Amino acid sequence: MQRQPPPDPMPPAFPSERSAPDLVSTPGGPFRATLGAAFSLSGRGLHTGRRATVRVGPAPPGHGVVFRRTLRDGRTVDVPASWSLRERQPLCTALRSPEGPLIRTVEHLLAALSAEGVDEALVEIDAEELPIFDGSAVPWCRAIRAAGRIENGAPRRTIRMLRTVQVEDGRRTLRIEPHDGLHVSAHLALAHFGPLDWSGTITPDVFLSEIAPARSFGRYWRAMLGRAYGFVTRKPFLQGCGVRSAAMIVRGRILGGMRVADEPVRHRVLDLVGDLALAGHPIRGRLIAAHTGHELNHALVARLLAEPDAWELV
Repeated sequence: MQRQPPPDPMPPAFPSERSAPDLVSTPGGPFRATLGAAFSLSGRGLHTGRRATVRVGPAPPGHGVVFRRTLRDGRTVDVPASWSLRERQPLCTALRSPEGPLIRTVEHLLAALSAEGVDEALVEIDAEELPIFDGSAVPWCRAIRAAGRIENGAPRRTIRMLRTVQVEDGRRTLRIEPHDGLHVSAHLALAHFGPLDWSGTITPDVFLSEIAPARSFGRYWRAMLGRAYGFVTRKPFLQGCGVRSAAMIVRGRILGGMRVADEPVRHRVLDLVGDLALAGHPIRGRLIAAHTGHELNHALVARLLAEPDAWELV
């Protein structure tokens, strides 16, 4: 097995995370918001293993979240965070520009921006994949809170559910029903672990303390086989995966222990929040998820957009 590179530097903790209501207002406010300042973070990608620098900055009303990738020849390509541009890629959420370039592993940043109520942001990246850091969303959340959140006065429209919508794939099910706010009840069962469950309303503080610390996870031997496959075939698959970038499972335990109770199911919630952000508007509803993953999350967004009588913009 290849030796792991030293971990990427983590942004410092900010003592004011819970004590600055002007920066951490609930994401369901009446006005759209952007960042108070830009920030930059660097790290290696989970699949490419390559180092990337990401600059996340403010954007004007109506801009939404847009990724701007700088290509090797110096050209830049803009890719809006829209479900219509989503491309199926293994073990991540990826967006394909109409011009061709791909941006992968966007879900953790999108989840952090969504949970913190940031509607407008320009995300500039000098590589194909966003950094994975330690596999969690904590670095993104800390940087967003340090930058601050500023409402821009433009009315904020949200998707409010009028009836239940459900997608399923065997034992995997995901449904959303009318509810005030975004509430998630998630279930996952893993061999040697048994049932793992989490339920709660997604607010900035709940997301930061209970969901963001949960890391990407996988069986250690499968991850190492996948990494070897990617190396041999020269495909961008798990080349940055290891004990410093994911929670590695060996039989009934996670190497180094869990950071939060039932960590794997909480990470599924993290991914779900990020994938829902591709709907283009914040969603108000109660989600009930069993064994969900990226493909089922995207199937739900597709079903929602295909059934406009199931919701309204308010």
